[in-house]
Amino acid sequence: MDFSVESLETPALTKAQLADLLFEQIGLNKRESKDMIDAFFDLVSGSLVEGVDVKISGFGNFQIRTKAPRPGRNPRTGEAIPIQARRVVTFHASHKLKEQIQDDAKPMASV
Repeated sequence: MDFSVESLETPALTKAQLADLLFEQIGLNKRESKDMIDAFFDLVSGSLVEGVDVKISGFGNFQIRTKAPRPGRNPRTGEAIPIQARRVVTFHASHKLKEQIQDDAKPMASV
C-alpha cells in the first residue's frame, strides 16, 4: 500500500494529518483513525517513560538516556549555573531510513 503525504501544507507531519491519511488511504473512519494514532503514541511515550527502548523496524530506535549533572553557564550573564541530571529521549535512524534519505537526496544534488 502506497502512502502519500505530498498534499501536506506544512513541513511538519502532525498527528491530525496522520489520522487524516489513515482515513483517506486506508478507509478507517475519522474517529478510528484518531484513536489509532493516539493509541500508538501513548504506547510509545508510555514505554519511554518506563525506561523501555522503542524499536520500529525499518524506521529507527527511540532510547532513554540519563545525562549526568554538569556545570553550565548563563550565556547572557556568564554566570555559572549547575545543570541537573535528567533523562532525555534520543532517536537513531535505521540503516533503511538513512538509505532512503540519501537516495532521495541524490537527484536533487545533481540538479
